[in-house]
Amino acid sequence: MLPRERIMENERLILSEYACRADMSRGRAVYEKPCDFRTDFMRDRDRIIHCNSFRRLKHKTQVFLIPLGDHYRTRLTHTLEVSQISRTVAKALGLNEDLTEAIALGHDLGHTPFGHDGERALNALLDGGFAHNVQSKRVVEVIEKDGHGLNLTVEVIDGILTHTGAVAPATREGMVVRFCDKIAYINHDIEDAIRGSVITQDMLPERPLRVLGNTKTERITSLVRSLIENSGEEIKMDKETQSAHDELRAFMFEKVYRAAPTVAEKDKASFIIEYLYGYFLNNKDKMPRLYLELSERDGLQRAVGDFISGMTDEYAIDYFRTLCIPRGWNSGYIMGI
Repeated sequence: MLPRERIMENERLILSEYACRADMSRGRAVYEKPCDFRTDFMRDRDRIIHCNSFRRLKHKTQVFLIPLGDHYRTRLTHTLEVSQISRTVAKALGLNEDLTEAIALGHDLGHTPFGHDGERALNALLDGGFAHNVQSKRVVEVIEKDGHGLNLTVEVIDGILTHTGAVAPATREGMVVRFCDKIAYINHDIEDAIRGSVITQDMLPERPLRVLGNTKTERITSLVRSLIENSGEEIKMDKETQSAHDELRAFMFEKVYRAAPTVAEKDKASFIIEYLYGYFLNNKDKMPRLYLELSERDGLQRAVGDFISGMTDEYAIDYFRTLCIPRGWNSGYIMGI
């Protein structure tokens, strides 16, 4: 028996009736011979970890734009935290941990530079709008591997697309990631906001702390416990815990995500996105070959959006600086010395 076959046999014996086993997958858009020692979901996870878009997440904003400190979250550390929490819940519920991990690791691959401010800017510019979950799906289906995509399974792509938005995931594993994404960013963003002096511990609302706990660890543990103890055919929390979580999330939107200290630079970030968008619309030959090819197939607007959304914060700023900020003159530079 091959290692892959043994893993799949173990899944049949161990996983919950609600799990999506590897042998239940609807497969890939393009058939590939199975790996001898990895299931298709394990293979998807590895493809995501090794792709260019995943590596760029380490230089993309989570909440604070280009923070001057080593311990603030980036889009990559957020992704890893979502993966860890999701895997814990999936394992406790007897769901497919490999599928859950693949969805979690891929859910933000399409996020823009400058966090949700960059997303809002592109959404206003592009005909048809822009949403990071839809772009994450486009990244794995179209953009990665030099325009060939990663050829992931249907279940992983579905979970990536539906980790946010009106449409619910088709698998329980996707639902776990949808919940754990919020659990991660609310509680870790609280820690970053306190570190950045945007809020203090005393400002946090009383009822959520009473229900969930005073510390990040206590709150995450309470939320995870509620998911595990109340999920089965449906992934859910008990009503009191869900209500406390929702109140804490509303507080974060009011006091952190839309607060003056965290949005003070958002107009500048949006201006950079808008400027680069206009520049590449009028100078498409300045984009890499991949995006020129995508412009021929999907239209110039979409290709420009693809290029800009793939940028890191620092890359976008450096490109803008090169275009707009004069460099110091010296005779050696002019003469080519």
